[in-house]
Amino acid sequence: MTCEGCVGAVKRVLGRMEGVESFDVDLQEQKVTVKGNVKPDAVLQTVSKTGKKTSFWEEGEAAPAAAAAASAAPTTA
Repeated sequence: MTCEGCVGAVKRVLGRMEGVESFDVDLQEQKVTVKGNVKPDAVLQTVSKTGKKTSFWEEGEAAPAAAAAASAAPTTA
């Protein structure tokens, strides 16, 4: 993610995804943290539909505070 347009695209697809309770998009860190009753692979696939590169980051990596409750979350670049 390189701009607010990228952030908007990610927010749109996650906002429509069933089971997503909340999410945090960190443009500076280029990370997205998702909370809810969703499978991580489904989140990754949904975010990748924006055309952004996606991958999982490990919980031990630097992440937004909300990541403490997540085991893994997709990132976009």
